[in-house]
Amino acid sequence: MKRATYLFGAFTVLFLGAMVSSLSGQGNSVGNRRDGQHLFERETFGGNGRTCQTCHSRETGTVSPEDAQARFAKDPNDPLFVHDGSDDGLGHGVTRMLSDATVLMSIPLHSNVTLKNAPLERFVTVRRGIPTTINTPALDPVLMLDGRQPNLQAQALSAIQAHAQNIAVVRHAELERIEQFQKTSRFFSSPALELFANGGPAPGLPFGNTDSEKRGRRFFEDVPPDFSVDPPDFRPGLCAGCHSGPLLNQTNQFLPLAVPPGTRFQGVLVSEFNVAGNPVIDFVFHNQVHDFFDGVPDGIIEVSSPDPGRSLITGVADDIFPFPPGSFDHLNAFKNSPLRGIKNTAPYFHDNSAKTLEDVAAHYKNFFEIVTDPDGPGGVEPLILSPQDQADIVAFLKLL
Repeated sequence: MKRATYLFGAFTVLFLGAMVSSLSGQGNSVGNRRDGQHLFERETFGGNGRTCQTCHSRETGTVSPEDAQARFAKDPNDPLFVHDGSDDGLGHGVTRMLSDATVLMSIPLHSNVTLKNAPLERFVTVRRGIPTTINTPALDPVLMLDGRQPNLQAQALSAIQAHAQNIAVVRHAELERIEQFQKTSRFFSSPALELFANGGPAPGLPFGNTDSEKRGRRFFEDVPPDFSVDPPDFRPGLCAGCHSGPLLNQTNQFLPLAVPPGTRFQGVLVSEFNVAGNPVIDFVFHNQVHDFFDGVPDGIIEVSSPDPGRSLITGVADDIFPFPPGSFDHLNAFKNSPLRGIKNTAPYFHDNSAKTLEDVAAHYKNFFEIVTDPDGPGGVEPLILSPQDQADIVAFLKLL
């Protein structure tokens, strides 16, 4: 009897062990998601001490100057400040991280693009903010500010190699587990968005409670400008032109100049204004099409910019579509940021130059004044966002 009991117990242990092993190998298992959490929060892959969570905080999915300042006060040797988080990329100085929370990004140049002062160089270093992981992994297939990564696993591997400077081999199964973890509840700004990611209905626009929130909502409704008044009122749907769709991160059908709905990259003069004061770099774009009608690549364009954005990936900086600047996936264009949960993911724009939502609204006041200048490229009635307009936009954004 004892022998039978022993054999039964041994069989049970082996059976349960096999079940656990089997479950741990399943792509969507709880075990794998827990493994993914460990890989995201603690695994350095033998590198410089950084983990995924070093740059993608639990609360916001990114790092703000306030976050950096608090971490530096607690530990000046925090891995956030090593490598490309330092002023020179070699671990010396933290001024940029403490003031702007940007990292030094080494971006590969398209074959059409060279640096004027270093024509044989095939990479350029620019200063960029850290994209938030909130809502992105499960809902936004366009990864990175310039869209250069094809999928989440490629993005994770690139980050481990470029930012964490790994020594240990990164296995495909580990990348799968990191991806799975980034699609769990922690990475959604609301239950409604998690439900949407799992096949539920897309969330609509909040209606707002205060008069300011309700006025702000009209900027984000998918409606054309109001031409029933003279001069036309371009405020209705103004922001929705580039911030439509479930995440409010793509163009709609009412954007001027027939930009296709669903476009994800736009230029809104952030690099041109360069409020962050980043170093300006001279680029040369080869094989550019100057003549829209013949479509023949027949020239070059020299560009001075702190960061040309998407054009570094596409190799396109043509000047045949000058208005609005960057609208057609060209020069100084970046990914339209998702607006869901935006109140918690400061700072804003690719260079973190807008520290608050109020800064964002002020930027767009300047942007629309320029692109609607009657003597400028638009040649239309100037659009002025009043202080009240700006306050209303911010009030609505805080509802998302």
